[in-house]
Amino acid sequence: MVPVNKSSARAAARPVFWRDPRMPQVELRYIDDGREVGYAPHSHMQWSLGAITSGESTFCYRQERHDVQAGDLVLMNPDWVHACNPLENSPWAYFMMYVDTAWLTRLRADAGLLPDEQWQDISTAVIRDLRWFDGYRRLAACLLSTATPLLQKQSSLVEYLSALMHHLAAQPAACPSPVPARCQQLAGYLDEHCLEEVSLDDLCALSGYSAGHLVRLFKQHFGITPHAYLINRRIRQGQQQLKTGTGIADVALNMGFADQAHFQRAFKRLVAATPAQYRSK
Repeated sequence: MVPVNKSSARAAARPVFWRDPRMPQVELRYIDDGREVGYAPHSHMQWSLGAITSGESTFCYRQERHDVQAGDLVLMNPDWVHACNPLENSPWAYFMMYVDTAWLTRLRADAGLLPDEQWQDISTAVIRDLRWFDGYRRLAACLLSTATPLLQKQSSLVEYLSALMHHLAAQPAACPSPVPARCQQLAGYLDEHCLEEVSLDDLCALSGYSAGHLVRLFKQHFGITPHAYLINRRIRQGQQQLKTGTGIADVALNMGFADQAHFQRAFKRLVAATPAQYRSK
């Protein structure tokens, strides 16, 4: 199975996305010159694991900031807002692996690391251990190889992530600040109505908060404003449609954007790639 983006994996500044319909639980992204790559704060529906292969960058994760460099791994829980960006004019290259949350939850539960198949956030944000970094690089090379059999790819993924989950289980559990019920209700409303035009007046009426208090409280607990949260949800749904080969103009319309140009600007700001680069061929 060849990468979705058919450019060489060494094409400078162009992201390479690997996906295989036989392994829907995982997606891989690689870029070897990320100096011009910039992310706005965003989140993923998957659990994400990145490997810095060259240079240095800043990893902002909720209210924390980490300085990371080649040899480090960065970990992101589903729906936790983050952004990882290079130092100015500094070389930067990285892999990102996106793992389906339900699949990883079952893997953890089957290993006895969870009491049931309910996701539990992982507290660790950065791993600085070359054993795990080197293992990640071997796994990425295995997935990207066109000569490696499917069974070997599947086995390598399970083996690496199972060992990593056991390692992480020994760390303190994540204890995020509780989100007020009304604030959680707002997020649920935005999830349900993300393809519609939602006004701040609507959200104030729903929550009983004043406009200023609502925006401040929402950003405090989710890391982004309600509008940014809504756009992030639209882009995440747009990614799913692009994977199926849906045309970019159609995805823009389906996701409630005014036009294709607006969709492309928002997509690149959050995904650091154009819809065409991400879209399945």
